[in-house]
Amino acid sequence: MSLGLDDVRRIANLAHLDLSTEQSERMQSELNDIFKMIERIQAVDTTGVEPMMHPHDGVQRLRKDEVVFGNDREENIKNAPEEHDGMFLVPQVIE
Repeated sequence: MSLGLDDVRRIANLAHLDLSTEQSERMQSELNDIFKMIERIQAVDTTGVEPMMHPHDGVQRLRKDEVVFGNDREENIKNAPEEHDGMFLVPQVIE
């Protein structure tokens, strides 16, 4: 499949893109290169190849979901712009 300049202009119009003639020509070249690559990929014989659920088939090493630190109020509030009695002070937004 190959795109012409009219195709690129139509796609740009649908995408609400304002492309100059130079940009349209460059986009045409880039899109046609992408289509050539897709055609090369589709030409590969995959007969007998099992589909993969994920390209990185393997065991995921998941850590146990454990709490590694507790609720340290002083540590949590030390960067607050304002605080009072261990609570964040925020501006009133509803009157």
